[in-house]
Amino acid sequence: MMTTDDFSGPGPQLAAFTARLGFRLDPFQREACAALEAGQGVLVCAPTGAGKTIVGEFAVHLALAQGTKCFYTTPIKALSNQKYHDLVDVHGAANVGLLTGDNSINSGAPVVVMTTEVLRNMLYAESSSLQGLSHVVMDEVHFLADRFRGAVWEEVILGLDPSVRVASLSATVSNAEEFGDWITTVRGDTAVIVDEHRPVPLHQHMLVGNRMFELFDRKHPKQVNPELNRFIKHRLLSDDAVGGYRERLARERRRGGTGVSRPRLIRLLEENGLLPAITFIFSRKGCDGALAQCLRSDLNLLEPHQVSAVDAIVDRHLSALAPGDADVLGVDEWRDGLRRGFAAHHAGLLPTFRQAVEELFVEGLVQVVFATETLALGINMPARSVVLERLVKYNGEAHVDLTPGEYTQLTGRAGRRGIDVEGHAVVVWTPEVAPDRVAGLAGARTFPLRSSFAPEYNMAMNLIDRLGVDGSRDLLRRSFAQFQTDRSVVGQARQLDRARMTLRKVDAELEHSAERKGLAPESFLEYVSLREDIRRHERAAKFVRRMEASEAVSEDLLSLKPGNVIGLNNGRHRGLALVLERAAMDVDPKPLVLSEDGWTGRVGVRDFVNPPEVLGHLRIPKSANRRSAQGRRELVKLIRSSGIARPRGRNKKKRELSEHDLRLTELRNRLRKHPVHKLNGIDDLHRLSERRHRLLRDIDSLERAVDERTAALETEFDAITGVLTELSYLETDDSGELVVTPTGAVLRRIYSESDLLVAECIRAGIWDRLSPPDLAAVVSSMVYESRRDSYSGGVDSMPGDRALRESLLATVDVWQATNDVQERHGVVQTREPDTGFCVAIGAWASGRSLREALLAASERGQLLSPGDFVRWNRQVIDLLEQIRGSVDPDTGLAVAAARAVKGVKRGVVASELD
Repeated sequence: MMTTDDFSGPGPQLAAFTARLGFRLDPFQREACAALEAGQGVLVCAPTGAGKTIVGEFAVHLALAQGTKCFYTTPIKALSNQKYHDLVDVHGAANVGLLTGDNSINSGAPVVVMTTEVLRNMLYAESSSLQGLSHVVMDEVHFLADRFRGAVWEEVILGLDPSVRVASLSATVSNAEEFGDWITTVRGDTAVIVDEHRPVPLHQHMLVGNRMFELFDRKHPKQVNPELNRFIKHRLLSDDAVGGYRERLARERRRGGTGVSRPRLIRLLEENGLLPAITFIFSRKGCDGALAQCLRSDLNLLEPHQVSAVDAIVDRHLSALAPGDADVLGVDEWRDGLRRGFAAHHAGLLPTFRQAVEELFVEGLVQVVFATETLALGINMPARSVVLERLVKYNGEAHVDLTPGEYTQLTGRAGRRGIDVEGHAVVVWTPEVAPDRVAGLAGARTFPLRSSFAPEYNMAMNLIDRLGVDGSRDLLRRSFAQFQTDRSVVGQARQLDRARMTLRKVDAELEHSAERKGLAPESFLEYVSLREDIRRHERAAKFVRRMEASEAVSEDLLSLKPGNVIGLNNGRHRGLALVLERAAMDVDPKPLVLSEDGWTGRVGVRDFVNPPEVLGHLRIPKSANRRSAQGRRELVKLIRSSGIARPRGRNKKKRELSEHDLRLTELRNRLRKHPVHKLNGIDDLHRLSERRHRLLRDIDSLERAVDERTAALETEFDAITGVLTELSYLETDDSGELVVTPTGAVLRRIYSESDLLVAECIRAGIWDRLSPPDLAAVVSSMVYESRRDSYSGGVDSMPGDRALRESLLATVDVWQATNDVQERHGVVQTREPDTGFCVAIGAWASGRSLREALLAASERGQLLSPGDFVRWNRQVIDLLEQIRGSVDPDTGLAVAAARAVKGVKRGVVASELD
């Protein structure tokens, strides 16, 4: 790691760079820039707002000064767009380009801003644009921990030519040195520069009711403010206050809120001089609800002269929208909020709306923004304060607590450098949020970066095509994932060495003790081995008996028919029971029964020790309604008057001896005949043998763990290549090497979560004769994912023409066949095609209006926001372009894909791509 002692003064390019900045660089910025000018790569880890991007901008300056190229990569398109405009302002439009997959501006410029995926695709395609590349900036490089997209960052770092200098910019992580060691290993000389100083100090607060408290004690900065704890304790003791609060909170949460009055909250922030503020609410519905709450109030944060400035900026951003779209986009309500100084910011809004909000916020014309956490990622919108209403968010699968890293990322927005003396983080108190918990989040400094790298189909195809199988394996071994695994395995390897050393000592002690008692060590160990074999077979025999009993019960439950009367002898309900419904075919079949005490429910394997015996049969009257109390009483009367005898005991079925039972008999006979069996005074030997056995178990477990961890990536890679070989994307050439087939060339050009399924559908020809709108619709099923609050109907119920329905059904057939192959090779299966966007994009691609497209979706149960509509259209355009580029340009599929792109890329979608 570099220190200030390593810095001897600026080189000529750094001096020229700083001369035009108009402000002094911080020490960490000077160190990083000096390292770049000296020809090193750099990894810069610093807090949000510390000015890491200065280092990236110096890399751009160096490339231009040297007459070479610099690529500036970001994780999201919005950040790429923002960085593009920043660099154009400094270097001019002729010198800066933009590539984001769905947008291309001046791509041959010496400086090109792009999403990281675009650069990865260039590397795989061995693009001529890589010639003359000297520097790559990887902004937000800690994104490589993202479980969905993180592998892309490692692919780029590993795939760039060794001559390229990489400037990696990261949020503060606790294992920066480990990450830097890896980058140095794979890319050569890299300076690791860590700066934990925030240019603008951050103060932590909790808002309890109408009172704002500092979170930490001023006298003891690491302890929670005792006055805050006393106030909360007093509040909790007030039954009326807490009862009323909890009632209001429950009512608000049913409506998607948090029990917080946003107008009152904003007025409190204003009174304390804490505006402008960003309030993070972890749902779009919550953000929109907060905005609506403010619109219903008399809250107004702007002066009259500011309102005209808002209108001018809004009009400029809305100029590209079609007049007829204003109503469906809710422009009037959105503008009303902006003219009063507040707005929402989330992915459900049109990008045009979000960009307008960002500009107005930076200009001080929006004072409060209700945002989801996506705003925290790189967008230049610092505030004086950040408010967190809850410390729980939905991660796509479950509601989870915020991590210390996420808390730091969000609150890092507070404090505008050069404007604010200090920043403020405000957590709204609720009975579920203890101050100690907030203090733990705010005080934590451990945010380790963990690799999410894993081989996938497209990656495997491109690696094998470029590097061959051996080269691909070598790249996997050089990944950060393997680097971290190897380091963690070091600890397990040390444990393994210690266990083996201890085993040698125990063996020596055992041998010495046995010889003193006149025993051959081998004979005693043979005896111990017999005892262990007996224990193992006893466990196996017990398991077999349990499984056989379970299977017998399961078979009998499946055979029960309505009207059968069985006996219940286990659980709360005993006596006779009448079968009302058959069991479904399942691992645990559960027929519906009515017991003679009036209970109705399903009984399964766990309710029976022995298989259920049919004791008799009753005809269930058609008039009997088991769903009504009266109907059940009639059936109970029928059971009791049937005269069927109740079960008296448990009749066990005679079972055959298993191989484990037979082996046990043999082993027990051998044990009794063994010369050691009847010896006395050998307890110490038994204790040593028990210890030896535990050590052997530990050694075996550690060996397996080390083998599994060190080979995990290559095992996944082998499974994936197995799938690709079976499906003829790879084949073995004359020299015995795996090579990409002509069919595989298609898969190499498909960059999608469903890449294999897309390639299989192309090969099957099931999309060849579709009209452009229908092709757009079926391709949308490859990328679209229905939200939790939406319904995605089945393929059978899809409206539209016969060709589309048949193509969707054929696509599902291909998906099922592909998953069968993946299952055989132990590869995670491709997610099912989702038809939820088919109606909307089909209508849009056919030339229908935005209102008609959104209405068509809503009629099918899909709740699509305008922002989602544009976002999913963008993704479909991207995949259509990939499909078009992967097949012969003269084919019907390529022509239809081109026309589908043209049909989709219009109106509000086209304006968002410009």
